[in-house]
Amino acid sequence: MAKAKHWKPEGYHAVTHALVVDDAAKAIEFYVRAFGAKERNRAPGPGGKVWHAELELGDSVIMLSDEFPGSAMKSPKSLGGSTASVWLYVPDVDHAYQQAIAAGAKTRQAPETMFWGDRFGSVVDPFGHSWSLASHVEDWTPAEMEQRRQAAMKQMGQG
Repeated sequence: MAKAKHWKPEGYHAVTHALVVDDAAKAIEFYVRAFGAKERNRAPGPGGKVWHAELELGDSVIMLSDEFPGSAMKSPKSLGGSTASVWLYVPDVDHAYQQAIAAGAKTRQAPETMFWGDRFGSVVDPFGHSWSLASHVEDWTPAEMEQRRQAAMKQMGQG
């Protein structure tokens, strides 16, 4: 066995999201269609379930598995909702949003340009996970960002 060359495997970032789903095989198919994911590997588990799989999304990796009895990790289906969102930067958020909807995602927010400089939209996948889709379209100084944030918060309070 060779000693690792680095504290994290090549091709991974320091933070790697792991999703637990009900029917990982179908989820993998959906993520390929909806977000252009590429399957890196898949390890089978008992009963034909997926014990562990890895998908490439852009320059990042997402791990996923089926929910297994006795595990502390639960799918959104078991929880009745999701406790987090996957934030995915894409070159064209409008295209990515439409592609996700066409693949079976449900809209949470149609894309719009936000005060922080991202064009942003949000969907929920058929497995209950929330996806925030964004393309960075504007750069602001910290002072401009704060002014824009305050204006947006004021508008939200009035609406």
